[in-house]
Amino acid sequence: MSTLQEVMAQLQLAGTAQNRKVYARHGAAEPMFGVSYKDLGRIAKPLGTDKSLAIDLWDSGNHDARVLGLRIADAAAMTKTRARRWLRDVDNYILAEALGGLLAQSPHARGLSDEWRDSPREWPASVGWFIVTCTAEQTDVWSISELRDLVAQIESEIGERPNRVRHEMNGVLIAIALRDDTLRRSVLEVDSRIGPIVVDHGETGCKTPAIAPYIDRTLTHRRKMAQRRAQQAAAKAAVKEIA
Repeated sequence: MSTLQEVMAQLQLAGTAQNRKVYARHGAAEPMFGVSYKDLGRIAKPLGTDKSLAIDLWDSGNHDARVLGLRIADAAAMTKTRARRWLRDVDNYILAEALGGLLAQSPHARGLSDEWRDSPREWPASVGWFIVTCTAEQTDVWSISELRDLVAQIESEIGERPNRVRHEMNGVLIAIALRDDTLRRSVLEVDSRIGPIVVDHGETGCKTPAIAPYIDRTLTHRRKMAQRRAQQAAAKAAVKEIA
């Protein structure tokens, strides 16, 4: 089992000045080493799931360590108390989405999303809405009527919400549209009324995706993947028949 000191040494060795500049433009603050996501994945793989180490990495205050900690944290063991404690430290969208992605896999996904979505503060609301993006297609988390209510709420509020919250709401509309045809029609109607969502991404190349084209691309990709799986299954069945 790796110690905090060993992992921090790995992170420091993998960091670069160029990555620190890039991450700073995306809102990450010092201290940080500037570890690429490829290297974070390489370091995370042998660690597996390690609740204690994840807590230590988060408590270090280092940006890269916190991202890694969220990768190896045990979602099933997350408590609301720890989730709220970690949220208080979130000060950029990288950590907001990483935390939201982890909590979306936890038993408290729905409860925490409900608790945070309407916050007037940017990062709690961002995490709350990102949890919806990650769970919108899960029938055990959201009913169709609940998602329809969220679509209506987004239409009425998105223009007035903080910068990054607008981006996450945009993502929620896309995720909801992928749930079923009826919701997709509702989302596309809302999209036509509210128009492009304006989000300031600062000195980065990031963009908030246009809703309708993104939905079309995703559905096309899913159809192609389904066809490929069907072809592979048919090929395997044919081989078995010959054998």
